Amino acid sequence: MLTLTQNIVILVVTMTCSMLFMAILNRFWPRERRTVHNDLIGWQLGILGTTYAVILGFMLYTVWTNFGEANVNTDLEANSLRNVYNIAEGLPAPQRTLLEQQTRAYADAVINYDWPELHRGEIPEESHLLDRDMWKTLTSIKAASPSELVAQDHAMTELSSLTEHRRTRLIQSVYRLPTILWAVLLVGGLVTILSASLFGAANRTLHVAQVFFFTLLITLVLLAIADVNLPFRGWVHVSDFAFKHARMNMND
Repeated sequence: MLTLTQNIVILVVTMTCSMLFMAILNRFWPRERRTVHNDLIGWQLGILGTTYAVILGFMLYTVWTNFGEANVNTDLEANSLRNVYNIAEGLPAPQRTLLEQQTRAYADAVINYDWPELHRGEIPEESHLLDRDMWKTLTSIKAASPSELVAQDHAMTELSSLTEHRRTRLIQSVYRLPTILWAVLLVGGLVTILSASLFGAANRTLHVAQVFFFTLLITLVLLAIADVNLPFRGWVHVSDFAFKHARMNMND
């Protein structure tokens, strides 16, 4: 989990280290002496750069897809909650009032407890207790008419969906790229930047600029992967707007 400030610091430090390496390399191994190795460095850099670009792009696509799925799942959970609230209108009076109170309490719990706890990397419990209470309320209903029986059946279907989406949200909150994949990304980025620095270009300014922007691009993509790797943590995270919107539409 990285904050915006940490992202900026990492970016600045990485760019500085890259430029320092270029300066040290040119000091102890001048570009004039490296030029004779350009044929060897060139084709190796092409293969290395292409391979790393594919890996980097695939990892970014993977974490962004997971982030999008977490966002959609959150919307579906909030939608199921709102449906339970609306369907409660067709239940017997005691259970209707209780279920409406519980759905509002669930939305409040997700907003006030679940999201801060997920942001800290904790597993929330408050919404689980309310979900269990809603199940108790629905299973205690003794339908006196066909309409109440239909409402109970639909409410249980929506509550099943809500429970499933909540469990999925908890699983998604702890998902992260394995350490071995981070090692591949970091080592691959380091080797690629070092290889680009070894190239003996005739124009020093142009070479420095190329390595600078090359490092900038790789670092930005790695930071983007780190930021969306944990969908409920960091400064880029799934919003609780769906639950806030659902709560606004639940009249007290």
